[in-house]
Amino acid sequence: MQCHYCDREAAYAAEKDHIKVGLCERHFRKRVEELAESEELAALKEKLDINRTK
Repeated sequence: MQCHYCDREAAYAAEKDHIKVGLCERHFRKRVEELAESEELAALKEKLDINRTK
């Protein structure tokens, strides 16, 4: 499988509703970094109170 963003061989693949998308190592890391910095993830963490300590 080829990376969705470039011509490299995909190292990772995700599938949803029978649609499969591959990502090479570089683009996988880039997407994970983008998601980690996203407002949506921050809102989800706040909603779930993930940083709560007891």
